Amino acid sequence: MLLDDYSGPFEPDFDLTRLSRKALAVLGREWLLHGHLQDRIGMPLVLERHSPDDMTAVAIDEWMAVSPIYSRRTQRALDFADGDVPTIFKNIQLDIGAPPHFMDFRFEVRDKEHGEFFLRHCGALMDVEPMGEDFVRAMCHDIEDPTFDATAGATNPHAQVRPIHRPPRVPSDREPHCRWRVDIVADGPAVEPHPLELVLLESRIAHIPVDVPTTEAEPGGWTDYNRDLDPDFELEDLSHATLVMMLQEFAVQSHLLARGYLTVVAQRFGEDEALRCGARLFTGLAGLTAQRVRAAMGIAGDDAAAIAKVLQLHPVFWPRTYVDTTVEVLDDLRVRFAIRPCAALDEHDPFTWFATLGPGPHPALDALVQAVNPRAACRPAPPAAGEWLAWEAVIDPRAEPAREADEVALGKISTGATVTFTPRRPVRV
Repeated sequence: MLLDDYSGPFEPDFDLTRLSRKALAVLGREWLLHGHLQDRIGMPLVLERHSPDDMTAVAIDEWMAVSPIYSRRTQRALDFADGDVPTIFKNIQLDIGAPPHFMDFRFEVRDKEHGEFFLRHCGALMDVEPMGEDFVRAMCHDIEDPTFDATAGATNPHAQVRPIHRPPRVPSDREPHCRWRVDIVADGPAVEPHPLELVLLESRIAHIPVDVPTTEAEPGGWTDYNRDLDPDFELEDLSHATLVMMLQEFAVQSHLLARGYLTVVAQRFGEDEALRCGARLFTGLAGLTAQRVRAAMGIAGDDAAAIAKVLQLHPVFWPRTYVDTTVEVLDDLRVRFAIRPCAALDEHDPFTWFATLGPGPHPALDALVQAVNPRAACRPAPPAAGEWLAWEAVIDPRAEPAREADEVALGKISTGATVTFTPRRPVRV
């Protein structure tokens, strides 16, 4: 029987295929939000030592380079690469830059070459409005102008995304928050790929395949998106095997965005700065996402089994074709987990989540397990045959509860840290 959550016993051989379509849709929204929240931690880390203009430039380069790569992956995965406006809109519906419900995009298609979208609610705007108009303009003007065109240009280099209205909001409660026009202008200037896109295309993660089930474990749903745009699309529309595939693609999007961020920081400020930001970004996102995944998947308790379940579900350790991990419950107070040689360890540069891991403690791993039990901590364990590194997460009932990592607290500045996703309709039959 498929699982509607992970409230039951720990399963040593757990895989995404064990989850029902209902559960996969819930987890999928969390994984999309996970990728989106990277910048809520990463950009303030840049701002600690550099100017607001530097932060804006990092965000522009990062998204312009990365979003075309994973947009094309999504089109191939769901078979909808038609080069038109509906294709651009379908990509947005499955993009970590626009996690559904937190970024409530609405779409209007006039024909294949013309359409509009608007945001009925923009969680990102809710995050930056309290910071002042300069930050709003940086996000809604300076960043979005080039990055929207880069994302749309992955579908058609002659696509143009232009604002009809956008923040700063006048009046201050104006809704929708913004509205944009999208046109395919055949005789207009073509969008050129960002130079960093070509660099990132050389990475393993850009081309990594994901595991796709060959049979459907549950009836119903679409096996592709090769059909008319559904403005009300939800993850619940997809079939079981397709959801398993797309969750892995969401994890790929997140890894790609992290590589883009770290590569840009290294180019602008040096590799040491990139590694500093990378370790702290990993820490904040590991802990914050662990908290959210635990709640979303109904993981109760604070024992070793609960920690092990969160390790199995955390998107930083997916897809398995990229990150090969094992998780074992030793007793009520101890979990052993390991990373085996895999593609994530074989990138040609240190710009991955795992580059700062070594045979010692790491704050990201502590933040992850402390999301379940603040008296837990990770200590190195001797790697077994076929393992790269291993750790034990140990709960010490006598220890003082650990203080939440500063990087996790930084991520909680975003309203995305506390947003509650409510399924809008049941799975499609």
